[in-house]
Amino acid sequence: MFAVHLLAFHFTKLKEDQIKKVDRYLYPLRLSDDVLVDVMGRFQAEMVKGLSRDTNSTATVKMLPSFVRSLPDGSEKGDFLAVDLGGSLFRAHEVKVFDDGRQSSQLESKFYPTPKEVTQGNGAELFDYIADCLLDFMETKNLKHKKLPLGFTFSFPCKQTKLEEGVLLAWTKHFKVRGVQDTDVVTSLRKALQKHKDIDVDVLALVNDTVGTMMTCGYDDERCEVGVIIGTGTNACYMEEMRHIDLVEGDEGRMCINTEWGAFGDDGALDDLRTEFDRELDLGSLNPGKQLFEKMIGSLYLGELVRLILLKMTKEGLLFNGKVSTALLTKGKIEMKHVSAMEKYKEGLSNTKEILTELNLFPSEEDCVAVQHVCTIVSFRSANLCAAALAAILTRLRENKKLLRMRTTVGIDGGLYKTHPQYAKRLHKVVRRLVPTCDVRFLLSLETLREVRNKMRTELEYGLKRETQANATVKMLPTYVRGTPDGTEKGKFLALDLGGTNFRVLLVKIKSGRRRSVQMYNKIFAIPLEIMQGTGEELFDHIVQCIADFLEYMGIKGARLPLGFTFSFPCRQASIDKGTLVGWTKGFKATDCEGEDVVDMLREAIRRRNEFDLDIVAVVNDTVGTMMTCGYEDPNCEIGLIAGTGSNVCYMEDMKNIEIVEGNEGKMCINTEWGAFGDNGCIDNIRTKYDKEVDEGSLNPGKQRYEKMTSGMYLGEIVRQILIDLTKQGLLFRGHISESLMKRGIFETKFLSQIESDRLALLQVRRILQQLGLDSTCEDSIIVKEVCGVVSQRAAQLCGAGLAAIVEKKRENRGVERLQITVGVDGTLYKLHPHFSRVLQETVKELAPQCDVTFMLSEDGSGKGAALITAVAKRLHNVGQK
Repeated sequence: MFAVHLLAFHFTKLKEDQIKKVDRYLYPLRLSDDVLVDVMGRFQAEMVKGLSRDTNSTATVKMLPSFVRSLPDGSEKGDFLAVDLGGSLFRAHEVKVFDDGRQSSQLESKFYPTPKEVTQGNGAELFDYIADCLLDFMETKNLKHKKLPLGFTFSFPCKQTKLEEGVLLAWTKHFKVRGVQDTDVVTSLRKALQKHKDIDVDVLALVNDTVGTMMTCGYDDERCEVGVIIGTGTNACYMEEMRHIDLVEGDEGRMCINTEWGAFGDDGALDDLRTEFDRELDLGSLNPGKQLFEKMIGSLYLGELVRLILLKMTKEGLLFNGKVSTALLTKGKIEMKHVSAMEKYKEGLSNTKEILTELNLFPSEEDCVAVQHVCTIVSFRSANLCAAALAAILTRLRENKKLLRMRTTVGIDGGLYKTHPQYAKRLHKVVRRLVPTCDVRFLLSLETLREVRNKMRTELEYGLKRETQANATVKMLPTYVRGTPDGTEKGKFLALDLGGTNFRVLLVKIKSGRRRSVQMYNKIFAIPLEIMQGTGEELFDHIVQCIADFLEYMGIKGARLPLGFTFSFPCRQASIDKGTLVGWTKGFKATDCEGEDVVDMLREAIRRRNEFDLDIVAVVNDTVGTMMTCGYEDPNCEIGLIAGTGSNVCYMEDMKNIEIVEGNEGKMCINTEWGAFGDNGCIDNIRTKYDKEVDEGSLNPGKQRYEKMTSGMYLGEIVRQILIDLTKQGLLFRGHISESLMKRGIFETKFLSQIESDRLALLQVRRILQQLGLDSTCEDSIIVKEVCGVVSQRAAQLCGAGLAAIVEKKRENRGVERLQITVGVDGTLYKLHPHFSRVLQETVKELAPQCDVTFMLSEDGSGKGAALITAVAKRLHNVGQK
């Protein structure tokens, strides 16, 4: 034991020493808050220069009018096309906006590469390529027969005199196309489109990607008046008062200004902050002396910045024993994806060793720690500089409105912001520190939810395939439930329901025929914590004791009834009456159960008691019970969703798609166990530090990551972690962290639901907070209500994104253009939270636009459903025998 402690101490000391060494070496890259406040001031001065007619020509921040005069108000409708040029991919979109009173839209997209011969060729080739891609997209979507308006997202600085015209001022990022600068890009696109006589589109708007991001998020949140991109490059836009824009006629209202902040510092204004590494990177770029701010921030440059730092440190003998490899000397060998991988929370050091070894550098443990810290400093500086410029914009917005305190939303997008493990957290923290007078909400665009949907779809496919199932996080467990009720089921059945702190035993009487009905009698039994976390034998003996009490209570102790066992934990099944527990969730931790057949454990416990016998026909998950209960009422129901303490879904899958089960005929219900989605790190880009803190304090760290972001057991705890952070920053409860706020579990999800109720006045919110021992003001109540709203909305949206992947899979399975399907739903979060169900439904509609989804509340699905599954299994068994 002493040796272990000594080793841990040695590594901690080693890490501290290496971090101090790198900190000293890269001191110029570490920016204090005082420096960032100074950067804010410099940027504000550039904004004023850019807005003025007299000084705009000498301003580096060009403050380009976009001629976008307002945000969406919900009345917009129609079908539109959009093309998006600016990053590593070119995108074509079809957008449908509905005037259905609920501000809904649908987006269909296709991505195309932007090869080097296009991004660094001539203008005619570039615009011909865009037109060819659009033609391909319109053919794919069967749109060639329609005349549609088109919006052109062109993510480069353009001088506009109207919405549908823009003269390119300069190329940025990795683009350098000849013959386009100083010309109208809309005219060039129209000429290229005119070569295709079989398509008819009308280019109505030219917008920057920041403007597009602001408008997208503004459609979801009317407070959104800033758009920021932090990806390959970086830029921002915001809504400016017309009276301050000298470059445009008129004083009334507002207009969106594209700042083009990437060029900030091109006049030397940031020379005191630029290091020798920044200067070397700039000299080797496609546009030396240009976009200097962007080159300190954008993902196109950060990997190269890290390489230059490592190269110099190695030459000075501070890394790799002074041995420089050919790879380290090669420009572009370290990319942003490597920097992100090296900075990951747990696997960062092992990633660092692997990446450096691939560069033929043979690193020591000390080298890996040092390199990881270099990456941290470079990306941290990027986030700091971005935060300072954004804080300047927020301050200007607040001053324009003449407010002492302002609430606003920033629409934000870009690969660096979304995929780097720490970037978003750092940016948010610094912005809130620099502008404490602004309550800022950062809103991801629907693009992020589409990514979640697509990743979920990928995991669904992995889980169904024999060769990938072992490594899939979404396990796609076959249930051996082969059919849904058809109305002929009848008889008496017992049902057990285990999945939370209470256990239920039910007697279910099913009648068939014209007056078919289901009658239920049940009794609820508590499961003490010492049983939940004791031994498996104790747990199943307790279950059998509860069954005995119920049989005695109902006077049916001698009857040998068929039984369905709802067991709401992930099980791997070999048949409908065999279920091997994969792992406990939701607070259960009984020993000697994982890897065992829970039906056998129940039978053994019944034999030990030796008082009665039962015919255990089926072991089922609560999602399956929910689907079967709703399927009894609606034959179109083929999906079951639980959104409560935990989160899970099941659905009827075609046998031909289930490689892990023999047979190709018919369907089988698959229990996805989607709560573990993301346990492989695929959604780490959207997990916040609060998610990680909740995960680390849970019974199963690193497991069930998606469930911990979407289910009732965890949302209250996420809110508590956020409230602690805001209090530490002095934004809540007068900066005083009460003893009660430090208690894990004090902020239950039921409080979150109560606080979000539209009928609840702020005074009542204060009362709830006071009950929790939190001395709050009315202003505190507003912030807490906002926090609760953000946390629960994200949960519902993520749940909706996952469900959209499943309904889209169902549609493709059937080979139909439009799918009508019913989802059976149960769970307290869905049923009791004031907004969860609405947000979930809207998200599914947005992300699965070709699916008409009906949501049907399950009536006691986990109990009634177990009996129905047992009845259907008996019916199918009898049919098979005949």
